[in-house]
Amino acid sequence: MKIHGRIALVTGGSRGIGRASVLVLAAAGCDVAVNYVHARDEAESLVREIVSRGQRALAIRGDVSREADVEQLVRTVQQALGRIDILVNNAGINPSKPLAELSLADWNETITTNLTSSFLVSQAVLAGMRQRQWGRLIFLSSIAAQTGGVIGPHYAASKAGMLGLMHSYASLLSKEGITANAIAPALIETDMIRNSSRIQPTLVPVGRFGTAEEVADAVLLLATNSYINGQTINVNGGWYMS
Repeated sequence: MKIHGRIALVTGGSRGIGRASVLVLAAAGCDVAVNYVHARDEAESLVREIVSRGQRALAIRGDVSREADVEQLVRTVQQALGRIDILVNNAGINPSKPLAELSLADWNETITTNLTSSFLVSQAVLAGMRQRQWGRLIFLSSIAAQTGGVIGPHYAASKAGMLGLMHSYASLLSKEGITANAIAPALIETDMIRNSSRIQPTLVPVGRFGTAEEVADAVLLLATNSYINGQTINVNGGWYMS
């Protein structure tokens, strides 16, 4: 594979789309760092699975919305595995509240966790990518960035901000062998949507929830392709068409 021997970092990599992304990158020959905040057991189990298949892997705790944590995270990955070639900005939250109950604290937490984290980790790995003239920045956005979604303005704004961040990186780095792209999933069957009675598969034209593995297919595409740049890949069952 084109990315065999590359080093990948997946934030929020212990469950859901993050976990599926870790597995698909490891299967393509990458050594993978699995970032987590709370799900230590899941992250370490995933690492054992990857190591059993012959790849190197590392489970590492860190709150990627905090600059000090990000700096330590990147240092640790580089010391244990090597330079980071592929970054999947997947860590995020989707706190759902009625519009009238949304507070500034809700807004700040969501923007910081979803958007600021993507900026912090991207900035932390970019120096090495630019030095090597090769890199992949992949942002897990959402259909909410395009339609407003069903969670609320705080979430939609955080995911739309990721698209602007991606577009800027794609433009600024296009001559340096570094691509930046986003994936905008809709209603993927993960912990984030299972407990919401408002979210039903009937909302999706194909009539079912997507799978984390289907999103991970797009992650692999963007990791291996050097000509796709500045794009948003829609994995949404036909809900939003562009």
